[in-house]
Amino acid sequence: MSANDPRLAVTTSSVRGAVDMTHGAGGRAMAELIRDIFQRHLANEFLAQANDAALLGTVCGRLVMATDAHVISPLFFPGGDIGALAVHGTINDVAMMGARPLWLSASFILEEGFPLADLERIVVSMAFAAREAGVPVVTGDTKVVEKGKGDGVFISATAVGVLADGTDISGSNARPGDAILVSGTMGDHGVAILSKREHLDFETEIISDSQALHDLVAAMLGSVPGIRVLRDPTRGGLSATLNEIAQQSKVGMVIREAAVPVKPEVAAACELLGLDPLNVANEGKLIAICVAQDAETLLAEIRAHPKGRDAAIIGEVVTDQHALVRMKTRLGGMRVVDWIAGEQLPRIC
Repeated sequence: MSANDPRLAVTTSSVRGAVDMTHGAGGRAMAELIRDIFQRHLANEFLAQANDAALLGTVCGRLVMATDAHVISPLFFPGGDIGALAVHGTINDVAMMGARPLWLSASFILEEGFPLADLERIVVSMAFAAREAGVPVVTGDTKVVEKGKGDGVFISATAVGVLADGTDISGSNARPGDAILVSGTMGDHGVAILSKREHLDFETEIISDSQALHDLVAAMLGSVPGIRVLRDPTRGGLSATLNEIAQQSKVGMVIREAAVPVKPEVAAACELLGLDPLNVANEGKLIAICVAQDAETLLAEIRAHPKGRDAAIIGEVVTDQHALVRMKTRLGGMRVVDWIAGEQLPRIC
């Protein structure tokens, strides 16, 4: 977060008190909450319509829509919070189709007793993330649940985007011989969350990688229009996402442990905590699969972008009737990279 980040200005809030049941009752208190926090910070021409639905413009191309529910503990973490996360995570789901995100909606479920100053902080962060991404929050909703029946705040968001004709990106498109790339280091987000939640102090603070990726995707497609697969490795991390793609495409994958980028501090934290960085969530990285001939061109394009400087080619797609993901270890052996068993990092995104 830079010194000029407008979120830093919200150190004290003009909004006092806490959420109570009247804030969800449809009366004056609810109207004031919407006016003083949501409309004030998320202001745009669509919200200004003040209707129950936003009247949007016409688009040229195929529509893409994604929805995502965001629950996380803690709500504020190094490098972000639930508000920015809701924007980034939902935008990225649309971007992974190769689409340009246009609009967002957001629904807040608030627990009675949640501090209004913290709610304002979250909404300010959401507004900053949306404006930085160029994707406005055009409509929304707020509900209040009784104390003990929520967890502070939950956010459900939906994004709508437009996909150009001729673009065909899908988890079912991987083919034997294709190259597998990642846009950067794995595990940053999950370890940042865990270190904050468990009050762990490391010599170097680990920062979440939460960010919107549609500008990076646009640059990638401009260089290599024939990208077959894009996916962001969120819950379950790299291992779960590669297994999802392998199952969809009915192929196998072989990745090289030495090629997977992991920050030394993240690797050390994972070793201390008994975690595998391949299973840890990311919120600002992507996986790309393309024909092998395009891999170096695509890698150079990703590395030229500020959000992809640590990109790497980590493996290849292979023929495998069992659709297994395997990894060549640093010691020269081979192991199966399986789905995570159980819940390693609860409430991560």
